[in-house]
This record gives sequence, structure tokens and C-alpha cells, in this order.
Amino acid sequence: MAKVAFLGLGVMGYPMAGHLAKAGHEVTVYNRTPAKAEAWAKEYGGAHAATPREAAQGQDFVMACVGNDDDLRSVCLGEDGALAGMESGAIFVDHTTVSAEVTQELHAAFAEKGAGFVDGPISGGQAGAENGQLSIMCGGDKAHYDAAEPVMTVYAKLCRRIGESGAGQTTKMCNQIAIAGLVQGLSEALHMAEKSGLDGRAVVEVISQGAAGSWQMQNRYETMLDDHWDHGFAVDWMRKDLGICLSAADRVGASLPVTALVDQFYKDVQKMGGGRWDTSSLFKRLRNAG
Repeated sequence: MAKVAFLGLGVMGYPMAGHLAKAGHEVTVYNRTPAKAEAWAKEYGGAHAATPREAAQGQDFVMACVGNDDDLRSVCLGEDGALAGMESGAIFVDHTTVSAEVTQELHAAFAEKGAGFVDGPISGGQAGAENGQLSIMCGGDKAHYDAAEPVMTVYAKLCRRIGESGAGQTTKMCNQIAIAGLVQGLSEALHMAEKSGLDGRAVVEVISQGAAGSWQMQNRYETMLDDHWDHGFAVDWMRKDLGICLSAADRVGASLPVTALVDQFYKDVQKMGGGRWDTSSLFKRLRNAG
């Protein structure tokens, strides 16, 4: 078993750190709100630290799942950052969805100290984190990935190295691009059924068994029809991710017209007050449009 620090105890990080503790790893957690770290330690029997540096001291691995590029830099760098507390040979695994640029910047900073840095963004949502069924797409040095993989597998159904530093984040961009189009397509299909006077559930029962079927259709159509929007990844976070995708596309010369359009649809949802609704709320935007 390994000595592991986990930084960031949001809806994803809290259960992920819990899986590490239940698997027998020696876990120390850090959270920006200390009360949550204290509650986690009480629930799982691990330790909690006041700063990322303190949490990282003496650890074999430091895992993080925070909010964005700036949050990641803040827990990694500076006098109280994790890097200052890590020893040569320790490995940092970042599960946050961030830009490939900050990933490569931090990979270089950690390498200077002789520490590893693996970008390992995740897909599967809160349910995937709670059930230990996340998909993890990784980038970084192969030796560092190989060392970290057995630790990550306690909360993963699939964990794979895609390539060098930043490859995991780029793969996560592809994931979000695909989801954006799927959710909009599903929303339009349900909207068409509803406006035509059809039973949406009956329609999905039929079309889900053919080429139109998808995870989004299987897991979100009922809550969409029932006007429930608290079952997944929030619109605010999706817009953050799509912004990363669109910036990267400009840099590499990729054309993402559907992604850009859906991003604006999510902006409409935010204007409706739905920033914390889940991403399937694209359907509510269509319903409200009449």
C-alpha cells in the first residue's frame, strides 16, 4: 500500500479519496474549506492537513481534483504548494480538467525537482466517482504512469495512458466535444417528440435500441422529460471545459463549429439562471423557447 495525499474534496474528489482509504492506502487530504477535510478524515479514518505542502510531505503520490487552471497552480506552486513538500521520486497525478498548457508547465516544474507529473482527467461524473467507475485518460512519462496506475485503479473502470504530457487533457477535450453534440442532439429529439404530441418515453424506448442510442440517452432522458436538472455535471463547468476545447482548437487549427454553437446554447442556459443545472438542461432551453 502507498502513502497518498488527495487535494480537493469536491463531489468527485471526496469519494475518490474515500476509495483510496478503503483500499488500504494511507491517505492525507487537503481541502480549501478545512471543515470538509475534517469531515472526510472522520468518515474514512485518514488524516487531514492545513496546506497542500503539509499534505504532500512524505507521500509517494499526490492526487488532485480541483476546479481550473488557477486552482491547480495554487495547490501545486508557491511556498505552501504541494511541490514544495514533495520529495524527489514522488508522483503528482492531476485529475482536474485543465488546459494542456498548464499541464505541460507543471510537468516541467515537477521534473526540475525530480518529481513526476501525470495528467489524468476523469469522465464518469459524480456517480462514477462514488461507484469507483471512472474513466481516466492520462498523459505523462510512461514510468510515472506505470507507477501511479495501480493507485488510480481503485476508483477507475478504465485507466489508460494516451501519450506524453498533455495527452490526457487533450483526450478529455475530445470527450467533452463529443458529449456537447450528443446532449444537444438528444435535446432536439425530445423537443421534436414533445412538440409533435408524442410520448417522449415511448420514442426513446424505440430509438435507444438502434443507432441513436447513447449513454446520455439511457441515463438522462427521463430526468430531462421530468424537468430535473441536478443529476450530473454543471453547466458552469461544461462551459469552462468547452472554453478550453475552443482555445485549443484555435491553436492547432481544428474546426469545431458544433461545439462553438453548443457553447453558446449553454451560455443561454446560464442566462436563464441554470449555471448549476446539469448539462442535459439544453432541453429546458428548447422547452422555454416554445
